[in-house]
Amino acid sequence: MSSKRFTIKGIVQGVGFRPHVYRLAVGLGLKGWVLNSSSGVFIEVEGLTSRVDEFIRTLLEQPPPLAVIRSCQEEELPIQNFADFVILESVKQETREVMVSPDIAICGDCRREVLDPGDRRYRYPFINCTNCGPRFTIIKDVPYDRAKTTMAEFPMCPECEAEYRNPLDRRFHAQP
Repeated sequence: MSSKRFTIKGIVQGVGFRPHVYRLAVGLGLKGWVLNSSSGVFIEVEGLTSRVDEFIRTLLEQPPPLAVIRSCQEEELPIQNFADFVILESVKQETREVMVSPDIAICGDCRREVLDPGDRRYRYPFINCTNCGPRFTIIKDVPYDRAKTTMAEFPMCPECEAEYRNPLDRRFHAQP
């Protein structure tokens, strides 16, 4: 067993990084947490040493499509016996080192939805997901969370909220 903390810096917020980390960790049977901070993304993960090693190797070699990892610091920790893997609330720190992603053109999945008369997002002009949509033009502060964007004043409908909470959905924790 091993327990490690990883500090990831680069373009790692607003690009589906936490959902990607969540799915990777859960898929490997690891426990712990991931969160955004104003200085990057922090991950604490524990489990079989081989799985923890596979986790970080895979994360660095296969990050989300829009992520740009500039650095990864690793620290050994004592085993904490986490019950599961979760995405924690973001934390604001004194330093602001986060690189904010530029706005991203519509992805193929969203394009299909917006052009499909049978889809609830048909012709919806503000369509987005973790792989596309506004980022830089809507952010007001870091860490990058919906509450710190110009979208904060617009509550999600129940269907969008359900997608946001579903780890298998591409809009899981999508912040725009």
